[in-house]
Amino acid sequence: MPRPLYRTIVYVDGFNFYYGEVRGTPWKWLDPAALFQKVRGPQNNLVKVKYFTARVQPSPNDPNVNIRQDVYMRAL
Repeated sequence: MPRPLYRTIVYVDGFNFYYGEVRGTPWKWLDPAALFQKVRGPQNNLVKVKYFTARVQPSPNDPNVNIRQDVYMRAL
């Protein structure tokens, strides 16, 4: 009898994921759901990816940072 699949939900700390792993790399535009689907293992059924992040605020040094974040979030 085959083993049942575990329903899996992945929670992503988007701020740390972006600034710690993908900012300034070619991986910036990766698809998080596709990534976790690949690494989940055969015993897991990926049912959802929840992406949480802090909203960034514009500053005099970077007045468009919030616009770039909006573009990035829409792309995800």
